[in-house]
Amino acid sequence: MNIQSKKLKNLLLTILMGASIASANAASFPQKPITLIVPFAPGGGTDSIARDLSKTLSEKLGQSVVVDNRGGGGGSIGASMGSKAAPDGYTLLFVTSTFVTHAATDESAGYNIEKDYAPVAMIGRGPLLVVSNKSVPVKTLSELIQFSNQTRDINYCSAGLGSINHLSGELFKQKTGANLTHIPYKGSGPATIDLLAGRVQVFFATIPTILPYVETDRVNVLAITSEKRSPLFPNVPTAAEAGVPGFNLSTWWGIVAPAGTPQAIVKKLNESINDAASKDPLKSRLAKEGAQAYKVTPAEFQKILSSELKLWQSVVKSANIKID
Repeated sequence: MNIQSKKLKNLLLTILMGASIASANAASFPQKPITLIVPFAPGGGTDSIARDLSKTLSEKLGQSVVVDNRGGGGGSIGASMGSKAAPDGYTLLFVTSTFVTHAATDESAGYNIEKDYAPVAMIGRGPLLVVSNKSVPVKTLSELIQFSNQTRDINYCSAGLGSINHLSGELFKQKTGANLTHIPYKGSGPATIDLLAGRVQVFFATIPTILPYVETDRVNVLAITSEKRSPLFPNVPTAAEAGVPGFNLSTWWGIVAPAGTPQAIVKKLNESINDAASKDPLKSRLAKEGAQAYKVTPAEFQKILSSELKLWQSVVKSANIKID
């Protein structure tokens, strides 16, 4: 056997041994508690979904999954912390659509979606509702567009610069020519308060945020941003039905790990999370909030992240949005 053949043989043996070790590690994973970083303060809707997931996942994996809230910076503090953790599967990051919109908006966010993480699984996704204050004399998206261009004094609120609400509004403006001025708030709570008080007029709101006020008829619901109508709102038209094709947006929840996490462990986590999301209490919570479990492979999740990042980067560039 010549030198080159020996080198090739040794390389193959090394690869096979590495694969065998990785497989063995995945089979015995986890052997200690897992930390789930939630980059938002405790008590909100996102935190509640993360805690439902952690409970079911703990039962399935046989180890505690401990929620670690690291709020601040529009989610960037927790996201950055998650990217720097050891890539061994024992530290995971709970992410939402804001994970992408914030990265697209803020160049100094402190994390790189395509380089710093190993996508694991999506949990679920749900559409937004386009709503207006009851004093605004519009009942449809077409009327909103027309009214905004007549009055030139219509504001839309958001949970902050770079949030899904913010960029959804900007995309709506770019698609329709509507004359809307963005007013950012420090969270959906204060934004909703000012919407109800009439200090702002329009909100591209997540369903969990706005649902109580829809149910009590305190806002006008103009459209839903899904491809099909929602079972929760069968009389609410989709954006396409309301005259704005291609305005198909959703908020979502998912899990990523630090880049370099072994694929065998990522695969095991993916299967466990998909199973957890398809069962109660998480399944019922998602349905109650107008969302549904969303099962994808890690590779498919990577494609979704990349696609959305490109979309929102394009919206940010077209709107010349800058965060100082």
